[in-house]
Amino acid sequence: MLASLSRFNVPETLDDLPEDICAAILAVQEKAGFVPNVFLMLAHRPAEFRAFFAYHDALMESDSDSLTKAEKEMIVVAISARNRCLYCVVAHGALVRIYSKDPLLADQVAINHHLAPISERHRVMLDFALHCAIDVGDMSDEWLMRLGEVGFTQDDCWDIGAIAAFFSLSNRLVTLAGTPPNEEFYLMGRVPRGDTSGPKNSV
Repeated sequence: MLASLSRFNVPETLDDLPEDICAAILAVQEKAGFVPNVFLMLAHRPAEFRAFFAYHDALMESDSDSLTKAEKEMIVVAISARNRCLYCVVAHGALVRIYSKDPLLADQVAINHHLAPISERHRVMLDFALHCAIDVGDMSDEWLMRLGEVGFTQDDCWDIGAIAAFFSLSNRLVTLAGTPPNEEFYLMGRVPRGDTSGPKNSV
């Protein structure tokens, strides 16, 4: 079963891992109720595991001037959809639903954020994120003005660009490994917690 999580090595048991990585995985399992597959996919490279999640937490868990957790996750979903990363669209789509309390938003952002019922602030944010991740990615005066007009500070602009860049890396690694999303992610934020009557997998 574990072998299906990655084309590369995965731990046979958590006891095979360095103590700090084992502790990190167990902490996530206690909080979420399951171990996201990306943790096991990265565990065979301990130094990279530590660096990856340290930067992840610095971007996604730290306070921003104004970016909310829902906005950060919207960026991840938009970028991941363009990079055709099923794992990140499904996993972070669940977080968009939870943080925004909107069961439809993640799917709408993933398909076409220009057609999604979002604010102009969010449309500009996602336009810039895609510019950073997919296009040249330069921070022009025009972009700075456009982002400032909808309330983003210079620090926010860095956060948007850094999240777009980091998750482009994450998308490539997950695709390289062939790691699928956990089934649990599909229903998160769609049905009340603990209700398992819905479909387990919509792919």
